[in-house]
Amino acid sequence: MRFILLALFFSTFHCNIDGLLFTSKGDKIVNASKTKKSSNRKKGISFYDNTNVGQVLDELDGVKVYFNGPITNVNGRNTTPDGYNLGLKYQCVEFVKRYYYEHYNHKMPNSYGHAKEFYNKDLGGRGFNKERGLQQYANGGKSMPMKGDLVVFGGKDTNIFGHVGIISKVRNDHIEIIQQNVAKHTRAQYGLKHHNGHYYIDDADILGWLRH
Repeated sequence: MRFILLALFFSTFHCNIDGLLFTSKGDKIVNASKTKKSSNRKKGISFYDNTNVGQVLDELDGVKVYFNGPITNVNGRNTTPDGYNLGLKYQCVEFVKRYYYEHYNHKMPNSYGHAKEFYNKDLGGRGFNKERGLQQYANGGKSMPMKGDLVVFGGKDTNIFGHVGIISKVRNDHIEIIQQNVAKHTRAQYGLKHHNGHYYIDDADILGWLRH
């Protein structure tokens, strides 16, 4: 029964800062990196096991992705020695802010907010996002996504918070993101379409991406 409930759960949701992210299909999670799944299974990590919270699952450019246990789990707030807020451990937002802090030495002017709030819809697409201190590009715009870009998923009725991840690979027909707090599924791939100078990551929930 527990296995059935868990399967149904992951066919409908994946993570954000404080809740759950609805997707129309579960394939984005199913397509997560098989090598990481196999490796993590050998380590005995269980979705229900809080004793492994904080265990390293993956990394990008030396910045680690940590296991969070149940998706709604919170383990206090992570801050840097100089007081910069990285977010709630180990939600998705905590990872992307920590990645930008450690890899780019970047501090966001506004270090708070849910995942969907990282994308400023008032910019109308491309422009400088002052709250995040990053350049913003709309999904479907004229800028091709790049490795290191911060991808923002919007919220909806079944997910009021959204989701964020970091682009880890870009190919001609797809991109890969690395993410935190989707159980053991640290990697996911999405189709990439290019038409008349416009680039579209093939997921209707993706609002766009931010770039250092």
